[in-house]
Amino acid sequence: MSPVPKPPVPSPLNPSPRFLMGPGPSDVHPRVLAAMGMPLLGHLDPEFVALMDETQDLLRYVFQTTSRMTLAVSGTGSAGMETVIVNLIEPGDRMLVCINGVFGARMQDVAERAGAAVAVIERPYGQVFDPDEVKAAIQRVGPKVVGIVHAETSTGAWQPIEEIARIAHEAGAMIALDTVTALGGIPVEIDAWEIDAVYSGTQKCLSCPPGLAPVSFGTRAVEALNRRKKKVQSWYLDLTMIQKYWGSDRVYHHTAPISMNYALREALAVVVEEGLEARFARHALNGRALHAGLSAMGLSLVTDPKHRLPQLTCVKIPDGVDDLTVRRRLLRDWGIEVGGGLGPFKGQAWRIGLMGYGSRQSNVTLLLAALETCLRDLGVSLPAGEATHAASAVYAEAAK
Repeated sequence: MSPVPKPPVPSPLNPSPRFLMGPGPSDVHPRVLAAMGMPLLGHLDPEFVALMDETQDLLRYVFQTTSRMTLAVSGTGSAGMETVIVNLIEPGDRMLVCINGVFGARMQDVAERAGAAVAVIERPYGQVFDPDEVKAAIQRVGPKVVGIVHAETSTGAWQPIEEIARIAHEAGAMIALDTVTALGGIPVEIDAWEIDAVYSGTQKCLSCPPGLAPVSFGTRAVEALNRRKKKVQSWYLDLTMIQKYWGSDRVYHHTAPISMNYALREALAVVVEEGLEARFARHALNGRALHAGLSAMGLSLVTDPKHRLPQLTCVKIPDGVDDLTVRRRLLRDWGIEVGGGLGPFKGQAWRIGLMGYGSRQSNVTLLLAALETCLRDLGVSLPAGEATHAASAVYAEAAK
């Protein structure tokens, strides 16, 4: 057998500069990038163990919880979803999943694979659930767990949670919350809302590369985990073991991704330095400015204004305009990445992210000017400069 030929030696890695204004990943803060280049420590080194403790404290602040079982799972946000479900669900357990976008549907898939008897309720993409319809479904199904998405990445819909959590608890159910696109961009109050289990990702409003999934389990969820009759389906995501590594025992489970933990620690430090209220206000302001600019161009947004995320905007593509033509030009000429639509919105909508470090006025202005240029060049009739003028008016009003 002939040996495998030696490939050409690649040139040094040099990715093109980008403005990451899609649904994630988002632009990474320079302090986070610098942290990832620091020397490695061993995953049981006393310095790294101290960093883990610090990271847990920072996560508790960002999640607004005092739960001791708050940690970062080694994996992306979808690993966080799977962690919550496989640890709470045993085969045959009933779970109600609320689906109004791609990630609610993914939750259903994960729960079915874990052996849950899954019931679903659905809303059209871009809409949110009313507490009364969730209550009726809970009464009908009698679930052990209710799963719902707080910030639906596929549509930009912001789901109110507090009343739904109360309804679930009154019926004896736990509630599991997806905050992948929410955490660090809009209020997430795990203890105040009495959320039983929550997961997120690092690559959205935390402005950290993808690779870790913050999770937190409250008292009810921990008790359910400790009462399990069978082992957790996934060895890798079994919190009965992982908690011993993140807890005081420091029992080896797997080799943690050291550099990603550096990155998360630094990203959370940036959040704490800014403060949650200031961070939410910044995202809200930039979201309002973007929405004003898009509306000034005559573009329609998918979600109702009352339930519209500031950090992720889903905008309808004008009739006669090709999705990929615009996104490719934005990337080629300005280095701007925006996302395409998912599910029924495929080819019908763009998803624009203003998350974390990427949520800033300069990005709003650049995106609006570039998008207006693209559309005008494609023959769409637009008033010149109205988009950036409308956005500037929002900033001027906020500065008064």
